[in-house]
Amino acid sequence: MTPYASNIDVVMTDALREKANRLAAAGKPFALATVVRSEAPTSARPGAKAIVTADGDIEGWIGGGCAQPAVIKVAKQVLQDGRPRLIRISPEKDLPADPGILDFGMSCASGGTLDIFIEAVTTRPVLLIIGQSPVAQALSGIAGRVGFSVTVAFPGADRQAFPEADRIEQTLTPLELPADVPAFVVVATQGRRDEEGLEAALASGAPYIAFVASRRKAATLKQYLKERGHAAERVDAIVAPAGLSMGAVTPEEIALSVLAGVVQARRSGAVAVRAAAPMIPPAEAAEAVDPVCGMTVATRGAEYQSEYAGTKYYFCCAGCRHSFEKDPQKYLKAVSG
Repeated sequence: MTPYASNIDVVMTDALREKANRLAAAGKPFALATVVRSEAPTSARPGAKAIVTADGDIEGWIGGGCAQPAVIKVAKQVLQDGRPRLIRISPEKDLPADPGILDFGMSCASGGTLDIFIEAVTTRPVLLIIGQSPVAQALSGIAGRVGFSVTVAFPGADRQAFPEADRIEQTLTPLELPADVPAFVVVATQGRRDEEGLEAALASGAPYIAFVASRRKAATLKQYLKERGHAAERVDAIVAPAGLSMGAVTPEEIALSVLAGVVQARRSGAVAVRAAAPMIPPAEAAEAVDPVCGMTVATRGAEYQSEYAGTKYYFCCAGCRHSFEKDPQKYLKAVSG
């Protein structure tokens, strides 16, 4: 019997380190599987490692075809809920199970036993805060302390108002927001460009969106979003009022309750760290001309759009869209004339 590895880092090859660094730089979580104990005959030894991605791709060596299916299956579970696991792969199916170890049978004729520790290696999940309100500023100040990478987006936002944010974007235009899909978005506009903030949040593709507003105001704006053509299930999923019910009054208390709701969603496993970008029809044109101001607008992912007489029009901002919807014939006549 080979004892537990005293230094489980000894077999991390240069290629595996490079793979881990590439995934981390891209913000992609992965699972690290390490052999901590083995009984001959096995090809893997204590300290042997492999990286498993969320797609089930495996790189490294922790045993051949006998071990990999079990490792990939458990690695996906670990990436889903963040809890590490210790598994045992052995042909001895009749032995009593050890507490804390998940047993898997080995079908290979070669035999041998492997104990493999599988843990998640994740980057800090991105929290996108939309708004420049006192609640937004307070939330930015505390979110980084509990493990979030904080991005703030709002016209006029600056480092003075958000000294602890990792990134500041002075825009609400979806195509100008960070390309990486955030895991969590909190809209804390509080009366300033609420509609634009919510549409930018939906355009981000984030699986979790919370809105700091009263229940009545949230209901009104959700109806507006549905009338704008946003998918009802995405709109209904917006958490509003944001945060846990704790009698919060001050901006700092409200920010604390909002962050508590985000942490609860994160730790419950209900929210994936990353999400796919919203899909658009492949036949849609790449660019269009805003009929109000004449600017060229990229249609891919554009949120400011309206349909009139069976034709879809795109706009650079909400103001142009609203002007068009008040009197579309006026602007279409100007364009054609």
